[in-house]
Amino acid sequence: MNNIRTATTITTLGLVAVMMAGCASASADPGGTAEPASELRLGYFANVTHAPALVGLEEGLFEEALGDVDVTTQVFNAGPAAIEALSAGAIDATYIGPNPSINTFIQSGGESARIVAGAATGGAALVVREGIDDLADLEGTTLATPQLGNTQDVSLRTWLADQGFETDTSGGGDVQITPTDNAQTLTLFQQGELDGAWLPEPWVSRLIEDAGAHVLVDEAELWEDGAFPTTVLLVRAEFLDQHPDAVADLLEGHRAAVQWIADNPEDAPDVINGAIEAETGKPLADAVIVRALEHVTFSVDPHAETFETLVENGIQAGTQKEGSIEGLFDLRLLNELLESDGAETVSAGGLGED
Repeated sequence: MNNIRTATTITTLGLVAVMMAGCASASADPGGTAEPASELRLGYFANVTHAPALVGLEEGLFEEALGDVDVTTQVFNAGPAAIEALSAGAIDATYIGPNPSINTFIQSGGESARIVAGAATGGAALVVREGIDDLADLEGTTLATPQLGNTQDVSLRTWLADQGFETDTSGGGDVQITPTDNAQTLTLFQQGELDGAWLPEPWVSRLIEDAGAHVLVDEAELWEDGAFPTTVLLVRAEFLDQHPDAVADLLEGHRAAVQWIADNPEDAPDVINGAIEAETGKPLADAVIVRALEHVTFSVDPHAETFETLVENGIQAGTQKEGSIEGLFDLRLLNELLESDGAETVSAGGLGED
């Protein structure tokens, strides 16, 4: 993979990026005049829920699909930090959770970015310490999420509100929510400083296997058929407008990675774990990677039908403002690829082009 370079992990936190409007046109047109791209800057997390990115890079699938276009990468810890980079034009595309994608679209008046594919569903849960076995035990506890306004943060705040608990974005209320870097969450939980956390994989499994936590709420239980989007592929609208061929090639590599995971169940844990080790300096325990992969489904379908509910959840959680998400999806390039292979196309759910 000679033309893939990895940048230093970005750990910038905060919601500043969510307030930044992109400078792209409001309606990206993959069928418009294409300009050749020499580079595609891709963001992702060193998480199991971002396995298509990890596999696509490790197996050279992006490099093969993109040809002469160099792929450079930046690794993030949570969605709002990735949005900051995308909004600033520092990256062109990123694997990310749905709620930060919604936030940047609404905050920019629909000009910042487009979801061009799904990546993963499932793989998020509320895990807690021994002694917390039901709702009543959560009163007065301190729980962590990866970052204020990220997908798991919104899920936790929404679920707690539905159960009658009050929270606020400054850490007050019946249950204190403390946005914390995932690695630090594990350490603090082991030290007894946190009572639990709503996290994506592999961190759910790490707290269970490495720190004795147990699942209080599996988010899959809260959605019809257990299908809720955890990771999507988001592209800066200006880049999509200017370089539709590069985005189409990125999607080809992305789909190949999703298919590789499905076709190689025995090899996938080692490849994904190797990529995580390369980024974090330490591999996951075998029990962690195996458990984590059992709770995640990889698919190019972004499950657009869930996004109106996600908007309502973000508003209820107090982490986003009201606004329309019509136009958030542009699945035309993906569906062209699927149709050419005789595969079933995916729907934008009336929220964009498909």
